[in-house]
Amino acid sequence: MPSVRRLLDGYVREGILLDKATVTLYEDIQEFWIAERDEDARVIGCGALHVMWEDLAEVRTLAVDHGIRGAGVGHQVLDKLLQTARWLGVRRVFCLTFEVDFFAKHGFVEIGETPVDGDVYSELLRSYDEGVAEFLGLERVKPNTLGNSRMLLHL
Repeated sequence: MPSVRRLLDGYVREGILLDKATVTLYEDIQEFWIAERDEDARVIGCGALHVMWEDLAEVRTLAVDHGIRGAGVGHQVLDKLLQTARWLGVRRVFCLTFEVDFFAKHGFVEIGETPVDGDVYSELLRSYDEGVAEFLGLERVKPNTLGNSRMLLHL
C-alpha cells in the first residue's frame, strides 16, 4: 500500500483525485487491482471496484504512474475492474471523473441523476462511505465533485 499511496499523492496534489486517508486505503485493499512493472515489480497503476448495491459498483482510485501514461496501463486496470464486476454479477458500473474520454472508450456515458430508485437511494443514505455520498450527490460533498462528470456503464 505504500507504493499505491505514493502513486495517488501526485494525482491528489493536482486535484484530480480526492485524498484518502492511508487507513482507508488499507481498509479497502481487497477492492484494489494493482499493476506492476514486470522487470522490478514497481507499482505503475491501480484501481478499485467498490460494490454499492446488488447491481451497482463504482470504479474508484484509478491511477497510472505519470511516467508511463498513454501506454495502456489504465485501460488494462479498468478492464480488470470491469471483468471483476461481471464476475460479481454487477450490471451497472459508475464513476465520477475528469477523464470523460478515457471512460467513454470503455462504453461509459455521462449521466445527470443518480441512477437508483427511491428505495435504494434511501438505503444508500445510511452508508458512512464518503464515496457513496458523492455518488448520491449529497450537498455536504458537492465541493469534492465540482467539475467531475458522472458516468455509467451498463454491462
